[in-house]
Amino acid sequence: MAARTAPPGAPRAELIADTALALLAERGMRGLTHRAVDEAAGLPQGSTSNHARTRQALLEAAVRRLADREAAVLTVAELPSAMGGRGDLLDAMALALHRYLTGHPELLVARYELALEATRRPELREFYDRTGSRFRAPLNALMAEAGSPEPERHALSLVAWCEGLMFACAVGSYHAAVPSAEELRQGFQELLRGMLGPQTGQSE
Repeated sequence: MAARTAPPGAPRAELIADTALALLAERGMRGLTHRAVDEAAGLPQGSTSNHARTRQALLEAAVRRLADREAAVLTVAELPSAMGGRGDLLDAMALALHRYLTGHPELLVARYELALEATRRPELREFYDRTGSRFRAPLNALMAEAGSPEPERHALSLVAWCEGLMFACAVGSYHAAVPSAEELRQGFQELLRGMLGPQTGQSE
């Protein structure tokens, strides 16, 4: 693994966390050590330990950075208002998911490693869940705006559909056959129609 370099002006903490995610994707949980991060990031020995003294602290740094990077890839702020019509909403959701699957598959692999580790570490589980909760409220609001009478339940269904598709396309049997943006749009359309019914008076 070649040494990673941070963007100009990026803090060392960001480089360490990005390198930790890259190591998780490339080598798995056993390959993530303080020494490995130093070596892969091209940092002096002990730099990662100075930033995150324990393994728990290093894992938390990776989880925090993962959430920030996922927010930039699947940003809810990019989604148009559902009041403007379901068609625009479908286009935006399909684009965001396609962007993730084609441009950032390593983030998904790192996320699965962290999620599995969280099932074995109660302290990481609590931090992982709390960090991920930042995405829940915007999705609930989005479903409510789209006309859902049960936005929390429908948001869960939307997340479950996306998670299953991402797993299949990142590490599962469809890893070599990522759907096109149009195919993803059709999937979202079918899902929303099933939950909310057809949208009358506006095209999808």
